[in-house]
Amino acid sequence: MIMVTDRALRTPTVWFGGVFAALALLGSVLCAGQALAGETVQVAAPVVTRHETTIRGQRIAYTATAGETLLRNDRDEPIATIYSFAYVKAGAEPGRPVMFVFNGGPGSSSIWLHMGVVGPRRVQLDHEVNPSNVPPFGPTDNPDSLLDVADLVFIDPVGTGFSRIVGVGKPEDFYGIDEDAESVAQFIELWLTRNGRWNAPKYLMGESYGSARAALLPRALMGGPTYSGVMRGITVNGIVLLGSSLNGAGTAGLSPSLGAALNLPAMAATAWVHQKIDRRGRTIEAFDAEVHGFATTDYLAALDQAAAGTLDDAQRTAIAARLSAYTGLPASAWLPSLTMSPKAYSQQVLADEGLTVGLYDSRYTLPSAHDGGEPVADDPAMGRYVPGFVAAFHAMLTEDLKVQEDRPYGAIVWRNLLSAWNWKRTGVPEGQSFAGDLATAMRRNGDLKVLVASGYFDMVTTPAAAQDALVKAGVPADRLTIRNYESGHMLYLGDTAAAFSDDVRALIRDGRR
Repeated sequence: MIMVTDRALRTPTVWFGGVFAALALLGSVLCAGQALAGETVQVAAPVVTRHETTIRGQRIAYTATAGETLLRNDRDEPIATIYSFAYVKAGAEPGRPVMFVFNGGPGSSSIWLHMGVVGPRRVQLDHEVNPSNVPPFGPTDNPDSLLDVADLVFIDPVGTGFSRIVGVGKPEDFYGIDEDAESVAQFIELWLTRNGRWNAPKYLMGESYGSARAALLPRALMGGPTYSGVMRGITVNGIVLLGSSLNGAGTAGLSPSLGAALNLPAMAATAWVHQKIDRRGRTIEAFDAEVHGFATTDYLAALDQAAAGTLDDAQRTAIAARLSAYTGLPASAWLPSLTMSPKAYSQQVLADEGLTVGLYDSRYTLPSAHDGGEPVADDPAMGRYVPGFVAAFHAMLTEDLKVQEDRPYGAIVWRNLLSAWNWKRTGVPEGQSFAGDLATAMRRNGDLKVLVASGYFDMVTTPAAAQDALVKAGVPADRLTIRNYESGHMLYLGDTAAAFSDDVRALIRDGRR
């Protein structure tokens, strides 16, 4: 038998907000599959720290808690630990809302939303766009944090951050669409029980692949005989999706013509922000609406005709001219195919200046020469802001939250996770988009409201693709709010954090009954 020492779970501890001050003994937690029969899986008690901050002019005292939650299988055997960071307002009423926050990947920790916009501390960069990517970096108080309206719990799914497989757990227990959602649902259920928050209004926030997880979680939180085999009976008041990936792997995806059409508005927005086209006094909102209309009508029809071999030369030339006017590239660049990948566009739009723009945020640039082809380090956006986020997080972890760990924190861990990820679904029509899961959740819960937030300059998870998925899935429009911001994949960078956080505040206000 595997003996379990679980002081974090069996010692009465209030998981007050804040970054779970790491357990001094956490280094003794055995990682993925290393616990053998007769050995002990130790989960040290969480570290609790107390802080104050000012948000929207309100002085808020809060407690931060950093630590692990042990997950068990049906035989009560330890299988994994999920590390989380919780921030709870001091003296708050039991009915105060709580928001569970996570990023995507698969393989990403919650560091980006934690340090970017939601947590009480955020990364301080020397420039919001195109910052330096060498130290010094550090955390600073976040005036846009949502702690004034909700307690916050940042979740690092198994295999990310400090979260690990332990005991008799196996990668296939966690590394998959349904498996991942089930483990996060189990964590949320445990957190609500141990903190006495079952009657609190509940919200989910997920970014990138985390948007898919957030769309799936209502099913896992409710439970049922044909899915998890467990009835949890947990409903949520609201869901926030950022940089939405609703037609990703595991879904039917998009036709080549539609995929190309939905990429166009983000390319055009890139030309707009770099002034490679004649703006004619149009705002980004008006310009995007114009391009979106063209992309989903004339352009899509032309692509379908081209695929069928029925598009004549005059029509092809006319469409290429309009593409040139919207993207800043010569019409010849669009001929004869009338299509271009975002990657190719990112390399061409500023080629005359010797620059490549970021796919994750096309406001960011790097020299085109000596591109190493690494999707993160050589992406002008990711390569610029990742070092600051990671360094600031570690400074906060040790200096503010008093967490001491002798193992690395996996900000994003692609190794093993992606190669082992199970993209097959259970109990849904084959190829169903994640927006379809969201529509089902909203059918089951007539009070559920959803905010979908996107950045105009995101060429990875575009606003147009998110809107298309939502419309096709039939997500109820009267409970759906769509917001686009003058930013990229991390849509809270570049003087947009305040607007986004206020939109989330509005969702929380509307979701409280």
